[in-house]
Amino acid sequence: MLIRNRRLRTGEAIRSLVREIAITPNDFIVPLFVVEGKNVKEEIASMPNYYRLSLDLLEKEVIELWNLGLKSVLLFVKVPETLKDNAGTEALNPDGLMQRAVKTVKNAVPEMLVMTDVALDPYSSFGHDGIVSEGKILNDDSAAVLAEMSLSHAKAGADFVAPSDMMDGRIFEMRSLLEDEGFYDTGIMSYSAKFASAFYGPFRDALDSAPVDAQDIPKDKKTYQMDPANRDEAVKETLIDIQEGADIVMVKPGLCYLDIVRDIKNAVNVPIAVYQVSGEYAMIKAAAEKGWLDHDAVMMEQLTAIKRAGANMIATYFAKDAVKLIS
Repeated sequence: MLIRNRRLRTGEAIRSLVREIAITPNDFIVPLFVVEGKNVKEEIASMPNYYRLSLDLLEKEVIELWNLGLKSVLLFVKVPETLKDNAGTEALNPDGLMQRAVKTVKNAVPEMLVMTDVALDPYSSFGHDGIVSEGKILNDDSAAVLAEMSLSHAKAGADFVAPSDMMDGRIFEMRSLLEDEGFYDTGIMSYSAKFASAFYGPFRDALDSAPVDAQDIPKDKKTYQMDPANRDEAVKETLIDIQEGADIVMVKPGLCYLDIVRDIKNAVNVPIAVYQVSGEYAMIKAAAEKGWLDHDAVMMEQLTAIKRAGANMIATYFAKDAVKLIS
């Protein structure tokens, strides 16, 4: 036999030399949850070893991340119930928690790339990503508020805004307003193919952003997030977002949607992000606590699979764990 593929697997040195995919700190976006208060570090029950942080501890966290070689963060805020309404009014507050969080990160590490979540659900009294009226989510009214929200984040110093809402046309609204206001360099990382997934539960616990159970309020987000059964639609959504001005496109969740990642990789010429979501994180943590899985091995295998599918970057709660392991 002249062809023996196992010759390239005989030891770690040769395996490393021919390895097609390598995970580095440059691959990661670190999601961070921010709350009001001082010296607050609240572990999220459904996300072991992940925390909500007050601004003073956020400052320390981003310095640690930078020293580990992690260069990008994605900010989410937990808004007090008293500041929530159906219009997302607090989202536009120039002194709101998100705006102060952006400034905190930039003051601590000016070089850190700051991305901000743009959606109304953290600010909504109904837990939806848009304005609710007569049992429906209003698309165009919501998109207009989301554009104003993006502008507010840009004024605070955000490098990228990351709309996670899935309203139609919101990328065009955001890009137009940012350009009109002179924020030509503010990037948009669009959640272009965000599916109505069952994997988001722990995240909604973290931000208290699940839809409320009330009459005449949609009980889920299926009228705007994508049907998990659809594949071609994901490419269509992504191409539209690029036409409207998105700089980076995202697929969310990760592992169950790697076919979508590859389809989009084959169809577009812009960077692709994948969000390895809270449920994916929680499953590994729970199985590892039971002793059923090797935590680090499974973590790295999943991250490698996501990158192998075509992701240029990965938003993951495992970023710190992975970087510490590979370093």
